[in-house]
Amino acid sequence: MTETSALSYTDEHEWLNIDGSSVTVGITDYAAEKLGDVVFVELPDVGDEVDAGTVVGEIESTKSVGELFAPVTGTITAINDAVVDDPSLVNSSPYGDGWMMTIESPELPAGLLDADAYAKLVSE
Repeated sequence: MTETSALSYTDEHEWLNIDGSSVTVGITDYAAEKLGDVVFVELPDVGDEVDAGTVVGEIESTKSVGELFAPVTGTITAINDAVVDDPSLVNSSPYGDGWMMTIESPELPAGLLDADAYAKLVSE
């Protein structure tokens, strides 16, 4: 998957692939590049209830530790075990194999960015 107009973005550098009430979440290639080589990923458990804006996981790299935020309120319906087993997927395929989690959410938050707005955000 590549950065496209089909995705929505947050100012926390997460991408959202929205399919009805199902929201798949990952971090952008910009965020992955800023983190450096990712060596550890901690994700919430399937079935966890999460609130938009709260920390639900951790992404650790050789340079720093970043927090993974829930961009929507809802229930975790899937996590990417592959990225937990091989954190380098976050760097090599942030929009594909490096996805983080899927959340079932009854409503989307305001303030999501489209691809153009996100590109402007990261160029500032």
